[in-house]
Amino acid sequence: MAVQRELTTLTSSLAELAARLTTLVEREATSLPPAAYQELVAAERTIGTLLRRLNRLSRSLT
Repeated sequence: MAVQRELTTLTSSLAELAARLTTLVEREATSLPPAAYQELVAAERTIGTLLRRLNRLSRSLT
C-alpha cells in the first residue's frame, strides 16, 4: 500500500528529527535564553506528539 510506505518514510524521518531535537535540548539547556529553550522544548514535544500519532495511524492501517 502506497500510503503505508509513505507513513513509514515519514515516521522514520520524524524519529530522526525527534532524536536530534532531544540531543539539542539536552545539550543546550544552560546556554540558551529561557524563552528560546522553552520554544525548543515545545518543538520537541510537538514532534513527539506527531510521531506518536503517525505511528498509531500506521498501525491501524496494517
